Amino acid sequence: VQLQASGGGLVQAGGSLRLSCAASGSMLSINIMGWYRQAPGKQREMVASMSSGGSTLYADSVKGRFTISRDNAKTAVYLRMNSLKPEDTAVYYCKYYDRVNDYWGQGTLVTVSS
Repeated sequence: VQLQASGGGLVQAGGSLRLSCAASGSMLSINIMGWYRQAPGKQREMVASMSSGGSTLYADSVKGRFTISRDNAKTAVYLRMNSLKPEDTAVYYCKYYDRVNDYWGQGTLVTVSS
């Protein structure tokens, strides 16, 4: 599975961004796609995930501000980020995983200025 992420950029605090990640290749029907982020000097952390069945999971730090969604074909995942804060600055990675494998996309940088 190949993952192509896009949508990062520079935004002022309080602003919004939408990240997109398109998946291609052999995907199992039951899977999870999600977003992780890694800030400078910190460990990578889960931001949000969504199963092929529609179940979602969010990090406490983004609840109420970020929304994850997937397209009907379940081959793309999106992250709508509202009310962005400087502490949201990080490289964001999309991830696909199923019962057999897991794959990472390349990161996309999100920078939130104060």
